[in-house]
Amino acid sequence: VSPSVSLVSAEAQAAVRVSPQPWLTEGDSVTLICEVTGSSTGWTFSWFRDDDRLSDSSRGAGGSYTLSPAALQHTGVYTCRAERGRPAYYSNSNTQTLWITGVSPSVSLVVSPSRSQHFSSDSLSLSCEDQSNSAGWTVRRYTDRNTEDCSKQTGSSCRIVSLSTSDSGVYWCQSESGEKRHPLNITVHDGDVILESSVDPVIEGDTLTLHCLHRSTNSPILRADFYKDGSLVQNQTTGEMNITPVSKSHEGLYYCKTERGQSLHSWISVRVSGSGQISVFNILSFLLAACPYLLATVVLLFKCYRARGKTSV
Repeated sequence: VSPSVSLVSAEAQAAVRVSPQPWLTEGDSVTLICEVTGSSTGWTFSWFRDDDRLSDSSRGAGGSYTLSPAALQHTGVYTCRAERGRPAYYSNSNTQTLWITGVSPSVSLVVSPSRSQHFSSDSLSLSCEDQSNSAGWTVRRYTDRNTEDCSKQTGSSCRIVSLSTSDSGVYWCQSESGEKRHPLNITVHDGDVILESSVDPVIEGDTLTLHCLHRSTNSPILRADFYKDGSLVQNQTTGEMNITPVSKSHEGLYYCKTERGQSLHSWISVRVSGSGQISVFNILSFLLAACPYLLATVVLLFKCYRARGKTSV
């Protein structure tokens, strides 16, 4: 055997994981980590997004690739390739999707029914809605390593008459220039139980409501166990779980379990509410609370102004 050839175990396999989470808001930081099982030394790594090799190697150090801050254009499906030896031995990783959503996107992907999990054979409608004009936007998706237009598309809308598990993936709105907006994860389950949760991130301070739905009735199952990150959170006999007020600590992977079956996992993302939007009412309320004499002062000045006006006449 040539000394330049590196013998690698057949079990050596590259795998990608993400920290802290795959759901991000524009401006957050995220790191993708590429690890090789069965062998840990001597590897060099290449990173790919949507099957295109990434040239900005400065973001990657060793087996990691960091985006800080993350931007909308970083949304996509990432893979890594580990290489070692001469001739080279390659190991391609699994796929890892990152979804980066704008703080206040002008274009929204509207899903009906509005939930992230759906039963197979059910129908699903998706549409791109722009605050000004939805023309020029189409619904695109990434399923099973393929990027394609949503099936049966009419203008900026798409309808899937009968869902199958192969329809599971990431859906988003894309402009004619290739700009991507509002990616959402859609999961199709061929079992009897799904978790009903919001397809969009929950705003911090709001209420998070989860239901466990059964295929036969498409209505909540009264007795259900709800889990977060593998641990039991609540045992309910009302058919729903409410968390209020919700905070960033409530982010995680949720699923429900009943005697009729178990749902798939859904990532629940919590977005911090915008603190930069201050209305005139908020400002006045603050000033009046901070200075109790402000209102009396304003009234007194107004009376003086009117009195001067009458004197000058």
